Amino acid sequence: MKAAPFAYARPAALPDAVAELVNADGGGKVIAGGQSLVPVLAMRLARPTTLVDINAVTGLDALRAVGDRLEVGATVRQRRVEHAPESAQVPLLRLALPWVGHRELRSRGTVCGSLAHADPAAELPAVACCLDAELKLVGPEGERAVRAREFFDGAMTTALGPEDVLTAVSFPVAGPREGFGFAEIARRHGDFALAGVAAHVRVDDADGVSAATMTAFGVSDRPVTRDMTSLVRTAGGDQSELAGALDDVVREVVDTDGDVHASNGYRRRLLRALAAREMAKAYRRAVRGTAEVES
Repeated sequence: MKAAPFAYARPAALPDAVAELVNADGGGKVIAGGQSLVPVLAMRLARPTTLVDINAVTGLDALRAVGDRLEVGATVRQRRVEHAPESAQVPLLRLALPWVGHRELRSRGTVCGSLAHADPAAELPAVACCLDAELKLVGPEGERAVRAREFFDGAMTTALGPEDVLTAVSFPVAGPREGFGFAEIARRHGDFALAGVAAHVRVDDADGVSAATMTAFGVSDRPVTRDMTSLVRTAGGDQSELAGALDDVVREVVDTDGDVHASNGYRRRLLRALAAREMAKAYRRAVRGTAEVES
């Protein structure tokens, strides 16, 4: 199929982009990489009256460290973040990005575009929620910041209004005593995840767990984040003990119905195994002070 007819605008300044969305009277749609949006348009699952291309907007291609945060602009490609030296400060991003689609899609797709699309099985929304990243939205009333854990309202539904532009996302940089884990299960590499998990553990100088967080994706209508501090404090890096203690959490988190790819029960088993393994890895990496590599 082909997309339904639409008007096309390519503004060079952010106020002009917002004005185009206002003039579209609720029928506007922002495009940057288009790797999620274009297939939706082609299948006519979305029929915007105006497509606002933000690739020419000045300043949205910035990838920079700002204090203790890494800021990723709205037109920064996933492939650039995957290999940029700056992104080494956010190890969870480095762990997750190779799982996003295929190399060719990451070469065009943007980090902010994945967040705005809000697919329940997408990797980057889970990373943003696990780290509680901050998203910058600009609309007719000006700029506002939204925490990632408050941004996702449901499947393909976010805090973005019809006249808003997601201009950047900022991730906290990792400290020396923090560890991370990331994994997913899909039928084939690049397919939508049947279940996936992002993990973050911070330890103190005595190797005691001061904070632990898990975000599950592909198992609900949005990324689901849970505080795992007490559980990891008890089990440490013992994967078997973690798996045995995860039953209640997994039962609560996995609330999607079964489909042709996986039943609800199968997703629970997948998430239990992935969460135990990645939380244990994150703990060991935090203790060893190694963000991504463990012997």
